[in-house]
Amino acid sequence: MKHVLVVFGTRPEAIKLCPLVLELRKHSSDFKTTVCVTAQHREMLDQVLDIFDVRPDYDLDLMRQDQSLAYITSNCLNRIGETIERALPDILLVQGDTTTSFAASLAAYYNKVPVGHVEAGLRTYDKYSPFPEETNRRLTSAIADIHFAPTGTNRDNLLREGIPEDRIVVTGNTVIDALFWVRRKIRANEKPYAELAGVDPGRRMILITGHRRENFGMRFAEICGAFKRLAERHQDISIVYPVHLNPNVRRPVHEILAGVENVKLVEPVDYELFVYLMDRSYFIISDSGGIQEEAPSLGKPVLVTRDTTERPEAVAAGAVKLVGADPQKIVVEAELLLSDRAAYSRMANVENPYGDGHACRRITESLLHLRDLTP
Repeated sequence: MKHVLVVFGTRPEAIKLCPLVLELRKHSSDFKTTVCVTAQHREMLDQVLDIFDVRPDYDLDLMRQDQSLAYITSNCLNRIGETIERALPDILLVQGDTTTSFAASLAAYYNKVPVGHVEAGLRTYDKYSPFPEETNRRLTSAIADIHFAPTGTNRDNLLREGIPEDRIVVTGNTVIDALFWVRRKIRANEKPYAELAGVDPGRRMILITGHRRENFGMRFAEICGAFKRLAERHQDISIVYPVHLNPNVRRPVHEILAGVENVKLVEPVDYELFVYLMDRSYFIISDSGGIQEEAPSLGKPVLVTRDTTERPEAVAAGAVKLVGADPQKIVVEAELLLSDRAAYSRMANVENPYGDGHACRRITESLLHLRDLTP
């Protein structure tokens, strides 16, 4: 029996790793599966754990108000190192590009525990875009022993960087597993959501999110200004914006958008409601990486308020378009989707390049057949 320690700390990581935890636990005769959370994002993390009914074996509860990257990194490294020494896993699994992922990988390396990297090989090759995620994932790749790449493009990135081909497994992205799991739950239960009271169901809805550090400051204010212009020029739409807890996001969003008649600002919603919002939306404007992966499975175009993306597959397929922080470009591209049915259809009717909802099964099968992961 292999002892697998799964470590995560943020809501996106939890969304993408909880389905894998559930899949691993189906194989209780092959795996002892232990979960450690850093709680890099406390409230939003707990919402996802509740939806998937995953209870951590170790909860490090590291989140502090206005925490710096140095604080998160050093505390994750120390506390995860202590957890590894207690748990004695055979392999540690991390996901994506967070500070938790990098610090957990480094702690495992210091303890000579092999690392499996879920969602490996995403790249922009600009270490400041996105910041600090691009460097986090590249450092994690340097440490990892087995790389679970969502797409062939991700595999090719890793091969160019010298990762041996027999250490790379193309799996699809686990977020599609999570999306389908939660959508089935929503459609089985069919309940009203109090958070959406006052949103006119007869209007086309635009879903908006934003949280990237590289957009903080003037860029974020300009992005919010574009949303305000869009709302005021199109009274027949509703904008729903779940506002991230970071004060660098909340301040400009509320200063610029609060009080706009057809804009609904809500507190961060749990993943179940967020999937419902994505499914109901006409299109999405976001700087989120996960949404770029999920939306094509729901037939929803995405305008990405970033200059670069480590997920070029959806851009190449036509489901995603980069608009950056340019308010004029945001408004023009949004109005094109609102007014041009053919343009909308080209973005909405795209096969999702990120998988079929069976990534967790492929990762589990790979772990079942692993032998020696020492260098």
